Amino acid sequence: MSRAPRRRLVPAYLVTGGRPVAPRPDLERLTVLILVAPPDPGGSLGPEHRSLCELLEPGALSLVECAAHLGLPVSATVILAADLIERGHLHARPPVPPAQEIDRSLVERLLVGLRALS
Repeated sequence: MSRAPRRRLVPAYLVTGGRPVAPRPDLERLTVLILVAPPDPGGSLGPEHRSLCELLEPGALSLVECAAHLGLPVSATVILAADLIERGHLHARPPVPPAQEIDRSLVERLLVGLRALS
């Protein structure tokens, strides 16, 4: 017997305070989020902000991984992360760029040079 997918108790637009767009266009799906300073327990952050910080306590995760763990759309998670970055709780590192193809002739010349040394 399959279960029906669980719906969030709080809609994503309420999690973000009704803001549809993040103030930081540099946050991409693969941006790596790192917790810098945990928020104060009695601070003014909402429960979703706190959940994101708790999620990052053991280590860094990509923005899309955070969204999956929190059960939020990526767009809502971008807004939460932008809030936390602005307040100094998170650091965002750009995604690792894809590796470039190696120049085969350079590698072959390197091998010829290494063989000449031995």
